[in-house]
Amino acid sequence: MTHNRFDPHRASRLSADGQDEAVFPAVPEQNFQIRRMTLIALLVAAIVLPCLYVAIMAFSDLRTREADATNMTLRTVRVAEEHALKVFDMNETLDTRIVDLTEGLDDDGIRAREAAIHRKVRTMGGGYPQVAAVSIFGRNGALLVSSRVYPAPPVSVGERDDFVGLRDGHDLEHVSKVMTGHVAGEQVFNTGVERRAPDGTFAGVVSVALRPSYFDAFYRELLGGNDGAPMTMILVRSDGAVLAHYPRRPREPAVVAADSPFADAMNQGRRAGVARMRSNIDGDNMIVAFRHVGSYPVYVMCGYRASAMWAAWYRHLAVLILSIFTPSVALWCVIWLSLRRLSAEEEAWERWQAEASMRRSIESAYRQSRKMEALGTLVGSVAHDFNNLLMILAANVQIARRRGAPGLDRELSAMERALKSGQSLTRQLLGVARKQPLRNETVALERWLPACRDLLRASLGAKVSLVMDIGAGVWPMRVDVAELELALINIAVNARDAMPNGGRFTVRATNITFRHEDGFPLTGDFVQVSLEDTGAGMAPEVLARAFEPLFTTKAKGMGTGLGLPQVFAFCERSGGLAAIDSAVGAGTSVRLYLPRAPEQSEVDAPVETDAEHQGALHGLRILLVEDNEEVAAGTEALLQMMGHQVTCVFNADMALRLLRDAYAQRVRTGDPVPFELVLSDIHMPGALNGIDLAEAIRTLDVTLPVILVTGYAEELDRARHVNVRVLSKPFDIALLESLLQGIQRELAQTGLDPATHHAQ
Repeated sequence: MTHNRFDPHRASRLSADGQDEAVFPAVPEQNFQIRRMTLIALLVAAIVLPCLYVAIMAFSDLRTREADATNMTLRTVRVAEEHALKVFDMNETLDTRIVDLTEGLDDDGIRAREAAIHRKVRTMGGGYPQVAAVSIFGRNGALLVSSRVYPAPPVSVGERDDFVGLRDGHDLEHVSKVMTGHVAGEQVFNTGVERRAPDGTFAGVVSVALRPSYFDAFYRELLGGNDGAPMTMILVRSDGAVLAHYPRRPREPAVVAADSPFADAMNQGRRAGVARMRSNIDGDNMIVAFRHVGSYPVYVMCGYRASAMWAAWYRHLAVLILSIFTPSVALWCVIWLSLRRLSAEEEAWERWQAEASMRRSIESAYRQSRKMEALGTLVGSVAHDFNNLLMILAANVQIARRRGAPGLDRELSAMERALKSGQSLTRQLLGVARKQPLRNETVALERWLPACRDLLRASLGAKVSLVMDIGAGVWPMRVDVAELELALINIAVNARDAMPNGGRFTVRATNITFRHEDGFPLTGDFVQVSLEDTGAGMAPEVLARAFEPLFTTKAKGMGTGLGLPQVFAFCERSGGLAAIDSAVGAGTSVRLYLPRAPEQSEVDAPVETDAEHQGALHGLRILLVEDNEEVAAGTEALLQMMGHQVTCVFNADMALRLLRDAYAQRVRTGDPVPFELVLSDIHMPGALNGIDLAEAIRTLDVTLPVILVTGYAEELDRARHVNVRVLSKPFDIALLESLLQGIQRELAQTGLDPATHHAQ
C-alpha cells in the first residue's frame, strides 16, 4: 500500500521537523538514570563501608580484648601459683621440723613434754602471718600441743575429714577444706602430715592452720587493690573446694561447680590451662586461667569477668561509632539532598522538555495551519470556479437529456461519467481545504458497510480478497455518508496499488472509549474502523508524510496526493481522527476513529417521494440569484424545462431590492408577490451574500421558501442556522428537482393554489 502512516501527536508538524530543529536546536540528552545510580552507589558505599569498617574494628577489638584478658589471667595466675607454692613449701618444711621434734615420742611422751614443745612450736610458727596455729594431734585425734594455747584444751579431731584422710593415707587431705578452727577460733584450712611410730604405725598428725584471709589480702594487692576490678582470684582444692577467694562475696558457694570446664580439666589431670566458663562462685561468664600448685592437691585460678570485658568493648565501640558515623551521617545527608535535587532537576528537565516540545508542536502546527490555510484558499478558489464549470456542464447535459438527443446517448453518458469524476475531485479538493460541506447523518455501520462491499471490490480489483469483520453491537456514527464512502474508496485504491500481485484487504469495526489519562488526543466514545492490507508497507520517511496534501509516491499521472489527506480531513472535521500504522514488508493499517452518535439519534432513512401527487403539482415562480451568467443560464433553462417560471438576477443586492419592491406593492395594491421560491448562490460579489439575503427575506416573509447553494463548509454551517434549505456544490440535478417537488407538495397541502398563496 503506497500510502503513509500517521502518529496523531506528530501529524500537524511532520513536514516541518527541519524548521523545528532550526528554531529549537537539540539539547544534549541528560542521563539522569546514570547520575541517580551513581549517587545511590555512593550512598550505599557511604553506608556499607563505614559499617564494614566498624564491624571489622569491633571484631578485632573484641578479639584483642579477649587475648589481653587471657594473657593477663595467665600472668597473674603464674604469680599466684608461685606465691602459693612458697607458702605450701614453707608449711611442709614446718611440718617436717615438728615431726622431727616429736620423733620417738608417743602421746604420753608428748604430753609429758608439752610445755617445752609448745614453746618450740610457737617459736617456729609465730613468725609467719599466714599461719594461724600449729597443732599436734595424737593417735585418736586428741590435741596434744598447740602453738596458740598452753596447756592444750581437751579437743579431739578424730572425726574430722582431714584427720581421717591422713590416717587412712588420702593425699587430698594433706590440705583440708576451710573450717573454723577449735583453737584459733577463725576461718582456716589445714596442711598436715601424719606422724609415724617406730614400728611404722600411725601415731598422729602435725597440722599447720593457714588463714584464707592471708591469701585474700595477697590477691587483693596482686589485682591492684580495687574491689571493683574485673579479675578474681581463687585458691581451690583439687576436688573443687574453695580455700581462698578474692573478691569475696556474701553467701558464695564453697565448691566449684562439678560440671564446669575447670572441673573437667582437674578430672583430666591437667596442670595448667585456660577455660571459658560461667562461674557459679562469681555468677558471671569468665575467662579462667588455672595452674596446679607444685605437688599439692591445690589449684590457683585467675578469672576475668566477661561482663567487664564486654562493657569496655561497648564503650570503645560507642566511641568508634560516634567518630566514624558522625561524618558519615553528614555525607549521607549530602548524598540524600543530592538525590532530591537530582529528582527536582529531572522533573524540571522533563517539564522543560515538555514545554519545548509543546512550543515546537505549536510552532509547527501554526506553520502547518498557515500553509493549509493558504492551500485551502487556493484550492477553495479553484474548486469554486471548477464547481461553476461542473454546474454549467451538468445543467446542459440534463437539458440535452430532457430535450432528447438521438444518437448522442453514448456521448452524454461519457460526459456524465466525467461529471462524476469532476465532482469527486472537487469534493477531495474542498475536503483537503476543510471547505467541503458535510451532510452528517446517523449511520448504523453493520447495515451500511455490507452495502459498500461491491463498491470496495471494484476499487480493490480482482486480485485482492475482501474480508469484513464487523463486531456485534457496533455503535451508530454521526458522519457524512458520501465522505465516508469516498474515504473508504481512497484507502482501498491505495491498498490495491500496494498489492500488485494480490493480497487481502480487511475491514474491521469495533467500539472504543478514550479517557483523558490514556494520553490520546481524543476523549469519549468512538467507532474504530480499521482497514488493513498485506501489501509492501512504507518506509519511515514516507510514513512521516502520509497525510501531507499533494504528497504521493505513485508514478506521475497515477496519483494526486489528495486521497489520504481527504481521509484525515474528513475524520478530523467529523470530530474524530485518522491514524496509520505501517512497516516495510508488514503491510499497512489505517484506523478511522469516528464519533459515536448520540443515543437519542435515529438512523436516517431515505425520504420516499409521493409519486401519486406529482402529476397534480403546479410549477413554481422562482427567483434565481446567481452571479455566474453561464451557470445562471443553464440553471434557468433547466428549471423552465421542469415547468417552473424563472426570474434571474445576478447578485443578492438586486434580489433584495426586487423582493422589497414586490412586498411594498402588495401592501399598496394587494397584488400577490410574484415569487414562490428563492434559489440563491451564497458566494457572490456585492454588499450581501446569499445568507444575508435569506436573513433579510425572513424579516419580510417567513413563509417564503429559500434554497441556498454553496461549495464552502463554513458558509454551509451558517446557512443551516438561518433555517433554510441548503444544497452543496456540485449538487445532483435530481436532488434539486426533489426539493422543488417537496415545496410544491407543501403548498398543495395548504389547499391553496401556489399562484395565490403569497397573495393571501
